[in-house]
Amino acid sequence: MLPKHRTRVRFPHSAPVMTQKFQRKIEDFDCENCGTRVLGTGFTNHCPVCLFSKHVDIYPGDRAEKCGGLMEPIGVELERGKYIITQKCLKCGKIWRNEASAGDDISQFLVGLL
Repeated sequence: MLPKHRTRVRFPHSAPVMTQKFQRKIEDFDCENCGTRVLGTGFTNHCPVCLFSKHVDIYPGDRAEKCGGLMEPIGVELERGKYIITQKCLKCGKIWRNEASAGDDISQFLVGLL
């Protein structure tokens, strides 16, 4: 006999989506834009100071993109209580969106817009 009420399991929006294409790599790097030493967490993909990154992934963490251009932050949006950084590759023009990390200095980007 089936129960009269079904229970739905919902996952919070804040849970990271880990597809089979996602590859977590813990890598430290020096920002090519401002020179800041960035300690990676496996989810780090941009500089927390200037918000620039490098166009090295086709899928997050795969390092399969051959472009290698700098990704300039061109916008910041607030979605569901989290900041989303929009970046544009200075070499090939690809647009990419990344969730901001807790240590990102979003205020410096916003002040630069004024």
